[in-house]
Amino acid sequence: MKKIYIYIGVFTFGIIAATAFVVVNKNLKKKEDSKESFAALLERHGPISTTSEWINTKAAIQGLQAQIRRDPTNVKAKLLLALAYMQEARVTGEHPYYYPAALDLIDDVLDSDPEASIKFQATVAKATVQLSLHQFSNALETGKEALAINPHNAAIYGVLCDANVELGNYDEAVKMADKMVSIRPDLRSYSRISYLREIHGNMPGAIEAMKLAVTAGYPGLENTSWTRITLGQLYEKTGDLANAEVQYRIALQETPHYAFALAGLGRLDAKKKDYKGAIKLFSQAGEVIPEFSFQEELVTLYRETGKRKEAEATSEKLIEMLKEDSEAGHDVDLELANIYMELFHDYDKALDYANEEYNRRPNNIDVNKTMAAIYYKKQDLTKASQYLKTATKTNKQDPSLLCLSGLINFKKGDKTNGITLIKKSFQMNPFQDDEFAQEGKKIMITPMVN
Repeated sequence: MKKIYIYIGVFTFGIIAATAFVVVNKNLKKKEDSKESFAALLERHGPISTTSEWINTKAAIQGLQAQIRRDPTNVKAKLLLALAYMQEARVTGEHPYYYPAALDLIDDVLDSDPEASIKFQATVAKATVQLSLHQFSNALETGKEALAINPHNAAIYGVLCDANVELGNYDEAVKMADKMVSIRPDLRSYSRISYLREIHGNMPGAIEAMKLAVTAGYPGLENTSWTRITLGQLYEKTGDLANAEVQYRIALQETPHYAFALAGLGRLDAKKKDYKGAIKLFSQAGEVIPEFSFQEELVTLYRETGKRKEAEATSEKLIEMLKEDSEAGHDVDLELANIYMELFHDYDKALDYANEEYNRRPNNIDVNKTMAAIYYKKQDLTKASQYLKTATKTNKQDPSLLCLSGLINFKKGDKTNGITLIKKSFQMNPFQDDEFAQEGKKIMITPMVN
């Protein structure tokens, strides 16, 4: 299961009471194609495009646009519109359109040299967009600018926590999360505490903190549903499919047609070998939101069921989606590295992308895990071991990482430790079924032969 880089928002857009996931029109009306000082709001399409939530959201955004037309110097309206577009990016999955649109508005606000409170909010918003685009070093620098303006607001510590996590500065990330929760213990701070506990190998603590995050959220809001999905994923990572399913179904009940809940149920079906059900659910999720990980899962499922044409067509769609993201300023090298390694078995191309990401953030454990995995596939155990050392430095109890560690140790000659690590990974999550897990199963069955 892939890590999905969608951040718990540092702002709550108060005008919008709830969110929904739909497909949007690809015929984008660009800012430069009109005389507007902002990008157009795209119409939503899909099963919930006529809900009262969308009607209210649309009316609120159109109201902000009208204010800006009447007064192009209205920085407060521009900031609120930027925040709304950031939320639409999350809701619709149209990141290549809405994040640049939001950045344009935010830069307009900052260029006007606004009062301190507006400047702070705009700077935090800019850092948040940079995080969503995986521009982590830029986000860290922008976050520091916001901190200099106001060191007493919890939101900025969330930004700094996220940026430091992604750059591999884990000790600093812990400090930022502790500061955030001390100022405001809520959904946003609890969710970050949860992820840091997970990174450091405390899965029970991670689950407990994410439960607090869910409880602190308002049912039906997108960030609450996202947090509940993350709780489900924590259960899933530990092999507790029953509790994972409970969370996904609650999220789907609270937020109908919620794409990530559908995908969660799809993963559970795949683990149960119900490939037909899994394909249906991932297809439904993909119709709601253009999220690359859904297409990635579908490629694997189509191959598993012998649907070669569907797998090939979906693979092409997947690469095109990531290309569009990249052209909009989204750093997707890590995602491409994993895709070329896992789906296409093109280890040289995977390494090219992984090296690009590694050069940006050499201390991140997920990046080093990918580097180790690629070198393992290339049968370079020496380099695989080097990157594995950094990937395991926080003692993260990730079953797939433990399995990879076991395989590398086993192939390097430490068969006892290798088998121990592989067994531990399956004790934590017996439903692993990727190529590394399949190889690990064979080693557990016939260790001396291998």
